[in-house]
Amino acid sequence: MTTADGAGEPARSAAGLLQILWLASPALPVGGFSYSEGLEAAVDAGLVTDEQSAANWLADQLHLGLARADLAVVAQAIPAWRRNDLERIRALNQWMLQTRETLEFRLQSEQMGRSLLEWSRQLGELGNGVFEQLQAARLDPPTYPVACACAAAHADASLRDCLLGYAFGWTENMVQAAIKSVPLGQSAGQRMLARMAQQIPGAVDHALALPDERRQAFTPLLAILSARHETQYSRLFRS
Repeated sequence: MTTADGAGEPARSAAGLLQILWLASPALPVGGFSYSEGLEAAVDAGLVTDEQSAANWLADQLHLGLARADLAVVAQAIPAWRRNDLERIRALNQWMLQTRETLEFRLQSEQMGRSLLEWSRQLGELGNGVFEQLQAARLDPPTYPVACACAAAHADASLRDCLLGYAFGWTENMVQAAIKSVPLGQSAGQRMLARMAQQIPGAVDHALALPDERRQAFTPLLAILSARHETQYSRLFRS
């Protein structure tokens, strides 16, 4: 059934879009706000000092890190969840665990994955079977990209839209981390979001095109900064 005004979008597609927006929301109780993913350490090292350097840092992290690893895993995991290919899901989850370059990056992925599993359990019937499918996969532990892909797989949304939502949710958390750690004002944060919104579609298309043998997690400077952050004297974030 189409809408009376001729928009032509089925009602369930609107619900699917809202579910992707829900998953991308900073209000999702998975703890994403408590991580800076190395940005706080970059500020401490003097590598990020203002709005422009923060925007450049996040754009690089999007293209060199997220697009080639986490987003690429989400792009593979959503179709696997939709066909209930649990062997494939376990392989992707294991790759995520093995390629976290520091302890705090691995702990972040594990904590957020467990929190999303608990979120889906608390939803009960409103969760549309997300919790049951995650449980059946027997992921020990579930990583956040793989667990989030399960929730996204249950939305009536295209694969590309799911990845756009995942990337924008990551971006919102990272911009907020920049605002707090540089620090920056809210207007600077909005300008950074505007710049990142222009970068995200290209990063998503890159992730969608990556086969398994080209997926990678290799960001040496970020790994060094993350390792330093584990013993940083004063910090706001858990990574």
